[in-house]
Parts: sequence; structure tokens; C-alpha cells
Amino acid sequence: MVETEQLRAQMIEAAEGQLAASPDFDIATRSVCEAVGVTQPVLYRLFGDKRGLLDAVADHGYERYAELKAAQEQTGDPVADLLAGWDGHMAFARDNPALYQLMFAPRPWSHSRARDRVFDLLVAALVRCAAVGRLRIEPRAAAAMALAANVGIALDHIAEPARFDSVERSHRLRDAVFARVLTESPASDAARDDEDPVRAAARRLRAQLQLAAADALEPEESALLLKWLDRMTGSGSR
Repeated sequence: MVETEQLRAQMIEAAEGQLAASPDFDIATRSVCEAVGVTQPVLYRLFGDKRGLLDAVADHGYERYAELKAAQEQTGDPVADLLAGWDGHMAFARDNPALYQLMFAPRPWSHSRARDRVFDLLVAALVRCAAVGRLRIEPRAAAAMALAANVGIALDHIAEPARFDSVERSHRLRDAVFARVLTESPASDAARDDEDPVRAAARRLRAQLQLAAADALEPEESALLLKWLDRMTGSGSR
């Protein structure tokens, strides 16, 4: 089992190296096998086919991405951390263009969960913002908007680096997106004319419960409370 996992890791590393060196961001399975010193049937046994190998490379890319996120210092200001996370995402794309494109460009046949897992990391960052009253909308809805914008400009940078290499362009898009989902202060959330203050309070409480479990409640009571809060924020079934 250990030898199989080591061989699998070696083939993923070889494929990622070939992907990065390829002018068209592609790999040849035969070359991957030769680099590791195995035959192609070994690749088929471990990954199924070339698509399976590419999925494995994409998921391994997520692990690298997650390590960078974990190394990012978490401050007492979740909004500042969120903005820094956008820049970190752009840096990862710039430093790993082939891998990034594999992780985020549409591949209808892909079974990789790399993008979904990056989305979950962003949701967690937005939950922190919601817990201090800085989020206008439900965290998953905000994450969908932010990730779509971040991925879009990152892919544009990979495709046309000269045109999209300005950090100001990235920051203008970042600020425009977050202006739609973040508030300027906790108080401003409830003060908006089109926002129900009860809904705003429920969204904040729901986020706080995600960050710190309510020890005073039994598990089934916590589940019921979260269900009620989901209804109040409009993110659950009615």
C-alpha cells in the first residue's frame, strides 16, 4: 500500500512538471510513465486513464493551495484577511498558470473537487466576516460571486498576461465585488433601507454559531436553531 501511494505521488509530480513545461498545458501519459520508470498499464491501474491522472494533479494542486492559505496569517480583521486572500489567489494563479488552469478552467468530464474545495475555503473566510456583521448576504452566495470574479480575472491574466498584469485592475474588480457583499461597518448592515434588521441579526448569529458551537444546547437543539436561522436569512427551505 505504501509503495502504491509513493508511486502514485511520483506520477502526479511527474505529470505536474510536464504540465508546467508544456506550451499548451497538456501532458503525454507515455512521457509521464517513462519519467517514473513504469509502463502505461500501471497508470491505468492507479488513475483509470489520462483524465483520472489530470484530476489527481488538480486535486494535488488544491492541497498546495490550501497549504498557502493555512500559512497566511489570520488577523483579528476578517475583512482584511478576505482581501489578502484575493491577492493570494491571484499570486497562486500567476505562479502556477498550467496547474491553475487545470484546477479552474471548465472540464465537463472532470471529477476533480479542487474548485469545490477552494470554494469551501472562501465560504469559511466569509463566515468570519458574517460573524462580525460585515456581510450583506448569505456566505455561500457571496462566495459564489467572489470566486467567479477571482477565477475569471486570474484566467484572463494567464491568457493575456500583458493586458491583465496590473494589480490595480485586479483590485478594482475585487473592490467592486466585495462592495456588493460586504458592509462598511456592522451597524450599516441593519441600517440599509432594503435590509430587514432581524434577517441581518440572524445571519450574524448563524455565522457565529458556525465558528463556535453553542455548548449550552444539545445537538438536536443546535440543528433546530440553525434551521430556524436559515429560514430567517432566506438561505434555507421554507
